Amino acid sequence: MKSHDGMYIDGDWRPAVGTDTIEVVNPADERVIGSVPAGTALDVDTAVRAARAALPGWAATAPADRAARIAALRDALVARREEIAETVVAELGSTLSFARNVQTALPIAVAGSYAELAASHPFEERVGNSTVLHEPVGVVGAITPWNYPLHQIVAKVAPALAAGCTVVLKPAEDAPLVAQLFAEAVHEAQLPAGVFNLVTGLGPVAGQAVAEHPGVDLLSFTGSTVVGKQIGATAGAAVKRVALELGGKSANVILPGADVAKAVKVGVANVFANSGQTCSAWTRMLVHADQYEEAVELAIVAAAKYVPGDPLHPDTRVGPVVSARQRDRVCRYIDRGIAEGARVVVGGPSAPDGQDRGYYVRPTVFADVTPEMTIAQEEIFGPVLSILKYADEDDALRIANDTVYGLAGAVWAADEATAVAFARRMDTGQVDINGGRFNPLAPFGGYKQSGVGRELGAHGLAEYLQTKSLQF
Repeated sequence: MKSHDGMYIDGDWRPAVGTDTIEVVNPADERVIGSVPAGTALDVDTAVRAARAALPGWAATAPADRAARIAALRDALVARREEIAETVVAELGSTLSFARNVQTALPIAVAGSYAELAASHPFEERVGNSTVLHEPVGVVGAITPWNYPLHQIVAKVAPALAAGCTVVLKPAEDAPLVAQLFAEAVHEAQLPAGVFNLVTGLGPVAGQAVAEHPGVDLLSFTGSTVVGKQIGATAGAAVKRVALELGGKSANVILPGADVAKAVKVGVANVFANSGQTCSAWTRMLVHADQYEEAVELAIVAAAKYVPGDPLHPDTRVGPVVSARQRDRVCRYIDRGIAEGARVVVGGPSAPDGQDRGYYVRPTVFADVTPEMTIAQEEIFGPVLSILKYADEDDALRIANDTVYGLAGAVWAADEATAVAFARRMDTGQVDINGGRFNPLAPFGGYKQSGVGRELGAHGLAEYLQTKSLQF
């Protein structure tokens, strides 16, 4: 697996200030597949200075010209799509089909959407006797997670570029290789030097340096709520703009009269996709008492198809989790669920059969879960589904909203109107109605401790703009 031994700063690859490196490990077989520099505060400072120097020119570039550069970036990603997919499989453990269809195809679509929005967005508007200008915020510090490594990069960098901002990216240390591929694509797209800069490194070192740097005007962070609170506090102390996309404990509510078989099958697939490492996964399935045992049996049948295996094998539906640390975390939650009285109907904390190497977890389904249990309240970030029982719609709504999170969810009902009426009462940023498809143009983001701000589409672009009013 190819990797660079430098940082991409000011339009070129340059050596890191220090000599420390971060090994990248394939979670399927525990082999080291590459290494990247462990950046320091000095590397971040160099990158921020490059971004600040490039900001006036990029901000003054006509939106149509910015759109053309983003389109060229999209095309460069398209040309590398198989390399991207193979890299995500190698460093994250996503199955090859998921890496192609989601990990690669989605960010390419998002990049294309911002090429169009950059050209069509109204950066000026008349409001009474005023002209309101929508101007770039400035230098963006983007800190991205490992679970959707390219998508999360594109979902921040593309709208920032469309707005006229410049960027310093600090990707997750567990999956930095696809970030280097992205930097290569930026170079091929001939973005001006300094408009995009990449610093690899550890969160507490390089990430913290990005968050604290006085030359960064907006912090965009995706990751855990714990770290998000720290980022928010740092930004608040500096009166700095912040966008946070954090954790979730989303509810999949199956109302009486819904197609239970379809709802359960899709719900299980949703939770086990990407080995459960999805912040918006519907990890709580809520079923009416009269249909509860039927739903549990359906979940057992659906989960049987998810046998952990080699992510490169075409028949594999679930690969490993990203690291030994993540595997151990997930297994601790499974143990906790058992200790608190939940019933394991699929899976469990022991290692999958035949998987002597790699960070594999048995996809697990819990029944008899009650709302106060740890596994029903805390984000596990692994292939673990909790099935809860409710008495009536009001009870279902109470359980669905009984969480500090509010990122996503789903509602299934006999008719769309019933599902929509329930969804309107849910405290969450996105709800799928009867299996509605993900829309990369719709705003994505959470209520409560799931975050601040929105990504994707025009709402995502607005995060990187600030307004100025001219009165006449």
